[in-house]
Amino acid sequence: MEPNKEEESSVQDEAVDKSNFKNCNHIAFYRRQKLLHPGKSLYQALLDSVTLSNDSVKLQIINEKNKVPLLVEIYAIESNIFRIKINEVSSLKSRYEVPDVLIKEPTTQRLSLSQKEAGILVLTCASEDRKLHIIANPFQIKLESKDETVLSVNANGLLYFEHLQPPPKNRSQNKEDTPTDSFQENQEDLGLWQEKFGSFLDIKENGPSSIGLDFSLHGFEHVYGIPEHAETLLLKNTSDNDAYRLFNLDVYRHEIHDKRGIYGSVPFLLAHKPNRTSGIFWLNSSETLVEINTKASTQPSQNSAISRSQSVNGRYAICSMQIFMMSYLFLGTQALPPLFSLGYHQCRWNYEDEHDVKAVDAGFDEHEIPYDVIWLDIEHTNGKRYFTWDKKKFHSPQRMQELLMRKKRKLVVIIDPHIKVDPLYTLYSQGKKKGYFVKDRKGQDFEGICWPGTSSYLDFTSPEVREWYADQFDFKTYKGSTDILFAWNDMNEPSVFKEAELTLPRDAVHHGNWEHREVHNLYGFYQQMATAEGLIKRSGGQKRPFVLTRSFFAGSQKYGAVWTGDNAADWSYLKISIPMLLTLSISGISFCGADVGGFIGDPEPDLLVRWYQAGAYQPFFRGHANIDSKRREPWLFGDENTRIIREAIRERYTLLPYLYSLFYRAHTTAEPVMRPLWVEFPKEQETFAVEDEYMLGNALLVHPVTEQEATTVNILLPGSDEVWYDFRRYRQLDCPGTLKIPVTLESIPVFQRGGSVIPLKTTVGRSTEWMTDISYELHVALNSKDFAIGELYLDDGHSFQYLHKKEFLHRKFTFHKNVFSSSCADEIGQYHTKCVVEKVLILGVQKQPTSVTASFQEQASLWCPSTTSQPCS
Repeated sequence: MEPNKEEESSVQDEAVDKSNFKNCNHIAFYRRQKLLHPGKSLYQALLDSVTLSNDSVKLQIINEKNKVPLLVEIYAIESNIFRIKINEVSSLKSRYEVPDVLIKEPTTQRLSLSQKEAGILVLTCASEDRKLHIIANPFQIKLESKDETVLSVNANGLLYFEHLQPPPKNRSQNKEDTPTDSFQENQEDLGLWQEKFGSFLDIKENGPSSIGLDFSLHGFEHVYGIPEHAETLLLKNTSDNDAYRLFNLDVYRHEIHDKRGIYGSVPFLLAHKPNRTSGIFWLNSSETLVEINTKASTQPSQNSAISRSQSVNGRYAICSMQIFMMSYLFLGTQALPPLFSLGYHQCRWNYEDEHDVKAVDAGFDEHEIPYDVIWLDIEHTNGKRYFTWDKKKFHSPQRMQELLMRKKRKLVVIIDPHIKVDPLYTLYSQGKKKGYFVKDRKGQDFEGICWPGTSSYLDFTSPEVREWYADQFDFKTYKGSTDILFAWNDMNEPSVFKEAELTLPRDAVHHGNWEHREVHNLYGFYQQMATAEGLIKRSGGQKRPFVLTRSFFAGSQKYGAVWTGDNAADWSYLKISIPMLLTLSISGISFCGADVGGFIGDPEPDLLVRWYQAGAYQPFFRGHANIDSKRREPWLFGDENTRIIREAIRERYTLLPYLYSLFYRAHTTAEPVMRPLWVEFPKEQETFAVEDEYMLGNALLVHPVTEQEATTVNILLPGSDEVWYDFRRYRQLDCPGTLKIPVTLESIPVFQRGGSVIPLKTTVGRSTEWMTDISYELHVALNSKDFAIGELYLDDGHSFQYLHKKEFLHRKFTFHKNVFSSSCADEIGQYHTKCVVEKVLILGVQKQPTSVTASFQEQASLWCPSTTSQPCS
């Protein structure tokens, strides 16, 4: 959270106030579920109830104690995925099932019954190398692949299911009423019908509704994912009251190495070992707690392979019913961003007025530092009324944008979800009249405190509200906006300053009469969706949007970028930003970054330099600062630091062809742009816990310097048969392994992997748009077999014509048997460009060639007039 104005002077350098937020023991459903200990499950499967259809297998399970049956649905899905859903056979009312996150219903494969004997059912996929074993008593599911047990469900007997109930007649109906003694929370009640946190009371109209389930991933010791936490890449074993929490919250200066949830949630867990990667996706938008144990299983089991195996035992506890297990392949890939958004972004809370914007913009030109976007925070509005301008400070917003437009630059403005309660404010009065705000439990518009003071909160879960909100971006409605204005959704967890955990009450009511507890983690997802749709709509569907969001959920990658929130100007936050971004990346959100320099406080010059150097090699690259932080434009730290920062940003701009090609891969194949070493080197166990360096695509290894006054860094160059080259000096490294590399403040270590081809721009311009016709150079790094391959993706950088009319160019570059060639990687696309490949630099040639012969086809494009080779040193 950006701090409340009344308190900002006293909190700028303080850590998060933990008393505002729950720990695990404050959460009633967690306390209830912890009363169930590992052992024999209370549930048994009724195998006589099994029915098979073309797309699923259905059966009932029953709790031996309360005799309530549940329906289990199992689906086999392409790409080695199984989907499991558990629901009540008969329920008081429907349970919430998350819509809009999946891009489509997955294509199913028929499951056949291959074995049925006493107490065991075996289901086989069409490929026959995947089998599901359903054990009746106690109920358990085991997944086998090629005769290897990969995953077990409910092996520890922790399936837990709470059933909705009608409200007790004698329970107090008013939140402000004092509850009767019989319903006071105590050891027996444990928050079944109401739950207190501080002075706040949460009323549960239909009682408890949580579920829990354990998964065992066999033979895995390394697990990842479930963002967002300021934690290590490798998930840690948990203890009581120390589970990973997924609950989107506005946590100002979030604490490092803390498992409490912060701004976003992706309930996707990955496990990796040398011969396999497996994942669990829990499609649920309610509060979730995850316990992890990578120690050897000691729980008794009828299956001795489980009790003896090394396994990951995960316990998920959730305030909702649906279980859905799969990978993020069906969540939608990363949206292909407009090219400008891969450039550098300059932001602070706040640039004061139009003159300030003009001066900062001119400062970049004066110091020859490229940048693409300047940002405006909440102070640019008329009294925190979004879609408006402060008429004194920004009296001619269109003229200001025309200045930026002439410079081929863009503007991003903040648009938060809270709406100031003011009948004279059009957005509020229309939303009020149409009934578009979230309601309190009594049916009235909920009102809470945020930046404008008393505010109401738009109900983005409603398709009608999202459509109306998208219309607010129309140029005729959003006065003073132009087509170079893009959006930043902040405070959308959502943040409410004086409510429990600084967010909407769990018993607030949304579209469809769903309580907020069911949809909480989707709120920011839906605002970003509506914002992106609004930007597309205003362009007549022609131009790609850019929307940055702080709060997110699985699938948010379809709508734009994410950043890690309110970090601080401290070396520890620079260091933790790397595993945070890697975790986001492998969870499907490739377009991510951390505020360069740290949002809170004032960075020392060397910290700022190191952060720019790191950010230049990360997907989203923005400098941002708090309102009380000193000005920190890149040229304010002395000539020498300005020179180094300039060079870091210029490196980013030369690298844009490679980055844009990586985003095309993320868009089409879901490959992360920034990835842990183990993704590229899955059999190299020494890479599995590395989090201080990473791969940018498959070709560049980056090691940011995160220690103050460091003179050396230890770098792991993986792969016994890999060849690595210094990216800037073109020298081949002596051998892979862990090397001690000397460093100065000039740069951070970056290495190109042998076997790769990286496209670069030969020089940089003032922004990405100035670089459209600048020629390319290719860095060809040969591997031990004198081979290299790479690609270049190119389109107009801003429209959807690459989709609608296949207007793009996708080239494949190959070096093989001393021949370097360029060919079409995709025969469908066509795009005319003035650019040529001006230079080819070949690294690792064993012997200096005596001649080079170039041949061209008549229709060849993007070819080069000169070739240079670089022998091995």
